[in-house]
Amino acid sequence: MSAETTDTLPHLITIVGRGVPSNYEITVEGKIELIGADPLEEATVVTDHAAEGAVDIGVMRFRFSGQMANVQVGDWNGVPAPDSPSTPGVHIDYGAPARDGT
Repeated sequence: MSAETTDTLPHLITIVGRGVPSNYEITVEGKIELIGADPLEEATVVTDHAAEGAVDIGVMRFRFSGQMANVQVGDWNGVPAPDSPSTPGVHIDYGAPARDGT
């Protein structure tokens, strides 16, 4: 990731899978970009202001600008958080410094 990308997309959102196929949808007021993975390989749809996809195990990371507008996560049955312990964890870091791979 270039320093320019980190400057223009200063915030980080991390989706952490819990070993169960789950869906996520993220909407931001600014721009959003998947980092450290190939969107086609991960079956992730990313537009200028939104990202959606599935996660089972592992971590999906996105850099974004502006404010978080909406995050929705649900398990494989469609049960949303916090009603299902299987939904992915979501971590939002405003002003997160870039690290290797993020």
